[in-house]
Amino acid sequence: MNTVSIDVSKGKSIVAVARPFGQVVLKPFSVSHTPSELRKLADSLKSLEGETWVILEYTGRYYEPVALRLHTAGLFISAVNPKLIKDYGNNSLRHAKTDKADALKIARYGLDNWAELRQYTPIDTIRYQLKTLNLQYSLYTKNKTALKNNLIALLDQTYPGVNALFTSPAREDGHQKWVDFATTFWHVDCVCTLSLNAFTERYHKWCKRHGYSFCSVKAAEIYDASKERIALLPKDALTKMLIHQAAQSLNTLSKTACSLRLEMKKLAQQLPEYPIVMAMYGVGDSLGPQLMAEIGDVRRFHKRNALTAFAGVDPKVNQSGNRESKRNPATKHGSPELRRTLFLVMETLIKKSPPDDPVFLFIDKKRAEGKPYYVYMTAGANKFLRIYYGKVREYFASLDTSV
Repeated sequence: MNTVSIDVSKGKSIVAVARPFGQVVLKPFSVSHTPSELRKLADSLKSLEGETWVILEYTGRYYEPVALRLHTAGLFISAVNPKLIKDYGNNSLRHAKTDKADALKIARYGLDNWAELRQYTPIDTIRYQLKTLNLQYSLYTKNKTALKNNLIALLDQTYPGVNALFTSPAREDGHQKWVDFATTFWHVDCVCTLSLNAFTERYHKWCKRHGYSFCSVKAAEIYDASKERIALLPKDALTKMLIHQAAQSLNTLSKTACSLRLEMKKLAQQLPEYPIVMAMYGVGDSLGPQLMAEIGDVRRFHKRNALTAFAGVDPKVNQSGNRESKRNPATKHGSPELRRTLFLVMETLIKKSPPDDPVFLFIDKKRAEGKPYYVYMTAGANKFLRIYYGKVREYFASLDTSV
């Protein structure tokens, strides 16, 4: 048997071929990620005598063109978690970190774990697009939070607490009422220098122009609250420019994030498990597609524990002799984006407190036992994933039997 190890990097990879008992068939050599080079590599590997398996690490997106090309050529491909390779012993006291040394290390790992290697399966187009959209959505969401905090910090110097004057949820286009209000009434003097009637009339026109509901009582509340605010920055052109630029940047990112969320929903609706996932309590139009994007095809996990390990919400085991630790933190070796989405689902369950939902009842039980926040949230995420795995796998099995 031949183990072909590929140490993947951006644009090129280092390839080595080894056999049992330390026999190196092909010393490490470089291959560029071009169609011609990968085609030549596939032909060379297929010409080797005996069974040939290709092992590589799934590092970001760099490995995917290599794995896809070699898989299409008919080779057995196994994409291994980099953590497994890193924890694999070098059987040496020297620490050599080079691409060639890493390629040989991957080869030794493949030979020692030949029976446990799982075949790589390419992601279908819809799931790949959904995963890419979710990464972009997460990036824009983080930046939106940063821009939101920046705008609030600026407004604290011109109109302190203006963001707390409104409780309206964000609109479908991403706009928030307090942001649009602060764009027009960017300084506390924009309100305080007017009489109550003049401000009420101006606020009424502003609501009509921007499509927000108007209430005279709310206008009076805003006016009275503004009288109690102290501004640090003067009401001049420079301050106005700072507020307007910050608000415009936030609105632009919010609009982009909303459009990405809508596209994710459209893609997720094309997946067979969509109705099953959306029926689970705590999952909505935003979190449902995010879950499906990060988990992917649940059939690639051979058991429930594999899915919880992928998410990193499985507890570490710490036992030696007669000692066995009672407090074991989560491994956190899996997808951080999936853990974040799971925590958002758990927060929704806690806020809604559905009396008949098994995940919430489990979380509530852990809270009653006095467990810390991260303990019961992680335990709830673990239970949720196990239920998710069972329901979706059962649904796919029913589809297979009906065909």
